[in-house]
Amino acid sequence: MRLQLGKVETYIHEKIETEKLHFVLLDPDDVTPEEAARIAKMSEEIGVDAIMIGGSTGAEGDVLDGVVRAIKESSSLPTILFPGSHGGISRYADSIFFMSLLNSTNPFFITGSQALGAFTVKRYGIEPIPMAYLIVEPGETVGWIGDAKPIPRHKPKIAAAYALAGQYLGMRMVYLEAGSGAPQPVPPEMIALVKRVIDVPLIVGGGIRSAEQARAAVRAGADIIVTGTAIEKAGSLEKAREKLVELNRGIKG
Repeated sequence: MRLQLGKVETYIHEKIETEKLHFVLLDPDDVTPEEAARIAKMSEEIGVDAIMIGGSTGAEGDVLDGVVRAIKESSSLPTILFPGSHGGISRYADSIFFMSLLNSTNPFFITGSQALGAFTVKRYGIEPIPMAYLIVEPGETVGWIGDAKPIPRHKPKIAAAYALAGQYLGMRMVYLEAGSGAPQPVPPEMIALVKRVIDVPLIVGGGIRSAEQARAAVRAGADIIVTGTAIEKAGSLEKAREKLVELNRGIKG
């Protein structure tokens, strides 16, 4: 059977042919539906390419549904679920990063949660995007929750080996994750080596707080930059807008 990409994945591939992409991640455990709606609207106005929704804890059920619906009502950007487990699925989203945490020490986060959520994704008609998810030191909350063995920051070849294995297993994107709120983002040297060995889009997130950090990741080879905590913690809507503009400029030049 010939592989046919879904609408959101096609949109991503078409856009990265000509530019680097900026995705904003919103955690329903940290933002209200009203706040999420305002950030999503601002993001679209500024030139962000998609909104990811999810988190390591608490991002499920009515809380998740409320945030996704609010974002959909205020923005036309694609909504992509970024689930912490099989509970992080909402029927209202356009797509889902169907992730396997390849460097987890717990099979639940490699295949178990995915099996539990697969029928829900199919029943809701959400577009799945298969992705290799890799936790890099320090890993933060997601590393702890996901029982990860974080990839050492000074060992880029380990990240490259996992990323290539993910591609060979059929995953169509690779995500290098330092963890939300990490003191430092993924090292550029690791991004560069991973990008050299894979042929699928490379996403980088965690700890990116400044235009310079975003620019460094892009120059190293990241196709998509994910920001979130820096925007959610800005303190006010105006400061969130300023931070969005700064980060977007760093990513897109």
